[in-house]
Amino acid sequence: MLGMSLGMLVETLVAVLLATTIGYCIVLNQRLKRLHGDRDQLRKMVADLVSATTLANAAIQELKATAQEAEIGLEARLGEAERFGIELANHVTAGQQIMDKIARITSVARNGQPMEDRLAEPNKVQSALQQLSMRPRIRGNAA
Repeated sequence: MLGMSLGMLVETLVAVLLATTIGYCIVLNQRLKRLHGDRDQLRKMVADLVSATTLANAAIQELKATAQEAEIGLEARLGEAERFGIELANHVTAGQQIMDKIARITSVARNGQPMEDRLAEPNKVQSALQQLSMRPRIRGNAA
């Protein structure tokens, strides 16, 4: 009887160990399923990250191209503005010279110099009058 009860004890112990092993295998199987599910989610996240990176690189390239186009346009406008500035400075200088000549002509006319003195400098007065008469034509051509 002792032999039988020892055999029964061993078989019971083996049955308990088998039941524990089966239970552990079930728990391990569930963990592996979750791990595989997480792996699939991780793959999706990596794919989304790669897609977002690709879109960001494309956007950066477009921004670079736009910045280069804007730079070229601004350089052209700055060059044009500089040319207009130089032209405007030339017109201001020419206008100042004309104003000086008009001031000299009016001072001569107001001072009432004798006719001989006026006739002594007809070239200057005549030259100033000619330049004044030509000025509207010059301005029309410049504009």
